[in-house]
Amino acid sequence: MAGVTSPTSPLRLTDIAAQAQVSEATVSRVLNGKAGVAAGTRHKVLAAMDLLGYERPVRLRRRSNGLVGLLIPELTNPIFPAFAQVIEQALAGHGYTPVLCTQTPGGATEDELVEQLEERGVTGIVFLSGLHADSAADPARYQRLAARGLPFVLINGFNEAVSAPFVSPDDRAAARMAVRHLADLGHERIGLAIGPTRYVPSARKAEGFRAAMAELGLPCGEADIQPTLFRVEGGHAAGGALIDRGCTGIVCGSDPMALGVIRAARERGLRVPEDVSVVGFDDSPLIPFTDPPLTTVRQPVRAMATAAVGALLEAVGGTPVQRTEYVFQPELVVRGSTAQAP
Repeated sequence: MAGVTSPTSPLRLTDIAAQAQVSEATVSRVLNGKAGVAAGTRHKVLAAMDLLGYERPVRLRRRSNGLVGLLIPELTNPIFPAFAQVIEQALAGHGYTPVLCTQTPGGATEDELVEQLEERGVTGIVFLSGLHADSAADPARYQRLAARGLPFVLINGFNEAVSAPFVSPDDRAAARMAVRHLADLGHERIGLAIGPTRYVPSARKAEGFRAAMAELGLPCGEADIQPTLFRVEGGHAAGGALIDRGCTGIVCGSDPMALGVIRAARERGLRVPEDVSVVGFDDSPLIPFTDPPLTTVRQPVRAMATAAVGALLEAVGGTPVQRTEYVFQPELVVRGSTAQAP
């Protein structure tokens, strides 16, 4: 087929240079292992080769600087693969090999996965939305890990009892900007569908929601906040309860939950956004293509993931890393699921 290059085709410097947006001379230097090419440029050339289907010459296959574990809770919520992809790219760019560990119901626990990673001699671990985010979990597991001298960084879920770098979005600000957006559209009955409040991100969103409602002088009872499952099914249940209470605007703790709320509205013969406005949280890659396109609060995935990898590799390199929480600002992305209050 014209335009398709097989992995066994001869290397064409012109194609690689065009894909990488560098000169053919630069491509040649990379392919021949010559010095004087910046690490970022070298990575672009190798990435172009991968995208075009060329197999890398043996001399370009770098030896890994070490294994780094990445623990994530699941792959069904698209925000977790989005984080994993950026984290793995960042690690690969520094010569490290990522080891992805996903928890599944009935499968290995976080503690068991950490033990397996340590047995394989990983140089560090990135925890994404792990037990550190659960206020009911024992933080001593992380204290023991730190005592063993293994560097790690934690994303989404701050815990004061753990001495390590944390990376989080500003969940309170996320809820506040969602509420203000709905209030600006004239909504007065606004509800919140979030995950269990024992999880730090959910608790913070609830705090931000209450604060924004109070600042705007809008009613906010306990039933206007519905803790539920993080999934579509949880959003469906919480959304139904909030709609039945008369809420015309609903803020959600995740994009899948928002899709569940939309389903609950349609089951009641209501239209989104004409009758009910819905705001999600995360803005994972496929969300702009939902029906309607979802208004959501974008989690700064690339900035957070890059910062987490940077903090981890600083610690791996022996540089003292500040044991604190790095908080990143989210962004409201307005699309088609919100409109003027009916």
